[in-house]
Amino acid sequence: MTYTDLMYEVDGNVATITLNRPERLNAISGGMLASFSRAFRDADLDKDVRAIILTGAGKGFCSGLDLKEQASGNGLNGGGGLPSKFDLADSPPMVLHTTDKPVICALNGAAAGYGMDLALGCDIRVSSEHGKLAAVFTKRGVLPESGGTWYLPRLVGWAKAAEIAFTGRVLNAQQCLDYGLVNKVVNHDDLMPTARALADEIASCAPMAVQATKRMMRLGLQETFEANVHHVYLQLLPLFRSKDFAEGVQAFIERREPSFTGR
Repeated sequence: MTYTDLMYEVDGNVATITLNRPERLNAISGGMLASFSRAFRDADLDKDVRAIILTGAGKGFCSGLDLKEQASGNGLNGGGGLPSKFDLADSPPMVLHTTDKPVICALNGAAAGYGMDLALGCDIRVSSEHGKLAAVFTKRGVLPESGGTWYLPRLVGWAKAAEIAFTGRVLNAQQCLDYGLVNKVVNHDDLMPTARALADEIASCAPMAVQATKRMMRLGLQETFEANVHHVYLQLLPLFRSKDFAEGVQAFIERREPSFTGR
């Protein structure tokens, strides 16, 4: 499979997706958008992949939409006018949100605008000391168009989200950690090994159970407690019949590490 402005690699049970326009701080091109969605669909459908790492090449994570490309007429609306069908089902924010595999953002540099929304759409964020989240939308005359208005209040609460978003604030790595927007901050050279170790730890667990847990957490953000409990029970029944459940119980009895197959 060929991807534009993006690298996709699977090593063991971990897929690494790298935004790859380092000369433009990984500003998003039209080709990258399509490749992003395709890479995440590929990882989500690959039974061997149990965790995904998203990062950027070079000094930046993602500087947002490529405004120079937009201004030249070669951007997202390069064909002129609005699309004939307003359908965001295969857009990166929707694909990222509906991906069942756990996604770890390895925040190697600045994530601005659209890039910040993509970082917030990941399940876990590990930042290097160079990482930044830049909510610069209002300074560009737009709004967080790719999930930020949904994620940010849920992550930090309404008042703090309003302060960050309304002012177009740029948060450094320590501020991101203080606000709970990243799980940890590490030395830059330790970023990818830390993200990989976390991905491997997730991948060592029963994959169907991990993915079901993520689905139920996602549903739990928008349904009542009673509804979520019933949905969880329905997810639990097939897991009880899985070989991985039997392996988990047997490993517990034998006091050893389980070896899960995803069946």
